[in-house]
Amino acid sequence: MTEVHLTLDNLDDILSAKLTPDKVAQAKTLFLKRLAKQAHRLYQGKMQTLPKAGVFGFNWFNVWYTPGVSQVSTTIRDDNDTSYELTNRGNLVAVVSDSTRVLGDGNCTPPGGLGVMEGKSFLMKYLGAVDATALCIDSRNAQGEHEAGRIIDFVKMVQPSFGAINLEDISQPNCYKVLDTLRAECDIPVWHDDAQGTACVTLAGLINALKLADKKIADAKMVFLGAGASNTTIVRIIIAAGGNPENMIVFDSKGGLHKGRADIQADTRFYRKWELCEQTNPRQIDDFDEALTGADVLIAASRPGPGVIQPASIKLMAPKSIVFACANPVPEIYPYAAKEAGAFIVATGRGDFPNQVNNSLGFPGILKGTLLVRARGISDGMAIAAANSLAAFAEKRGIDPDNIIARMDEADVFAQEATDVAMQAIEEGLARVTRTREEIFKTAADEIAQTRALIEHLIEADFIAQPPQAMLQDALDWAIRSVS
Repeated sequence: MTEVHLTLDNLDDILSAKLTPDKVAQAKTLFLKRLAKQAHRLYQGKMQTLPKAGVFGFNWFNVWYTPGVSQVSTTIRDDNDTSYELTNRGNLVAVVSDSTRVLGDGNCTPPGGLGVMEGKSFLMKYLGAVDATALCIDSRNAQGEHEAGRIIDFVKMVQPSFGAINLEDISQPNCYKVLDTLRAECDIPVWHDDAQGTACVTLAGLINALKLADKKIADAKMVFLGAGASNTTIVRIIIAAGGNPENMIVFDSKGGLHKGRADIQADTRFYRKWELCEQTNPRQIDDFDEALTGADVLIAASRPGPGVIQPASIKLMAPKSIVFACANPVPEIYPYAAKEAGAFIVATGRGDFPNQVNNSLGFPGILKGTLLVRARGISDGMAIAAANSLAAFAEKRGIDPDNIIARMDEADVFAQEATDVAMQAIEEGLARVTRTREEIFKTAADEIAQTRALIEHLIEADFIAQPPQAMLQDALDWAIRSVS
């Protein structure tokens, strides 16, 4: 292959000059996967621990540790809430997973989830100025079964060290019991990003997509493909935000969810799915294309594509149809194929296509706002407030069919989102401390700017080295050969 000066910003242009549109998307996925493995090996992961206090002379060791730190310990002993002021607890999140449902790769074993959980920690720090640590745990009992109770017990035991817990990549049905139990029994916020986070950002994108299509959420006919933690929570949050459940049909691998699904009713572990069976699909439709005929919205969070959703199915939808194909790492249908089939607006979970509906827009700001007021929990109302914040931010700077939601490179969105979430927590009585909107926004914005400046300084000083051009070129050449 002829060598080119490659950056991730010009990748699309380079691939488009060499490949047909269908192969561009395939090659891009292969390129990113190969580069990810090489870059992670180069840096040996993405996160490290650094002090935020200085050593201003030898005796400062005696301040930061013994004997001086004894005063800190006894102060916290007498009032546990001072741990938020005297330690980093107030800005620290545990990213907890048993790695049984890692992106589109399924059960990856506990260490297999570390790359994703470090990725969450990376985005939390860079986008929201929140410190986070990856905790991948073994949830298997003596019989080798993954047990929800083990995750619940673990989180309860570690919660004194953290300001919030971010659950991640826990398979069904354990994900439901783990989240619902911990939300009820922990004294710090517990957030399941695959569920609440994805639901929040999906709702944000849907709000603006419906505005552009001139449709109302209460009237829109919606179909959901996939009934895992993401889509079941997406449906629940959309209903809470004004969607009509009688206009909704949800599909799992066996057909539509409805009151006739005795298999779901019989398995009480899937109680969240049964709730949707009781609320949605009153006509008990089991055929996907029948459900999609005349539908305004399709939200898919099922299994990686392409080809999971066929263009012929999209053609059945109503005029100005909205398609969110959010499987990772490859959407159920590529955006160009959905558009060719008549979709008005298409979104995916990926940042290399227009309209990235990805929970990375949500959790950094949501958790930052939660921490800034030391909230005791994250309510559905706070998640909806975050969705409205994201939608309003995008609408204010302008939206169109290829730009319906805020982007991760718009730094101000996270401070705004944090502020709106924090104010909602105060309004609902979930905040331990009360601060003004101006105080919250300034703190969030300043800390996010400081974090980004610090990382830029590390790059400029060569403490974080640029990846070699040969690494990117190798990944590009390999991807092109693989699809040619």
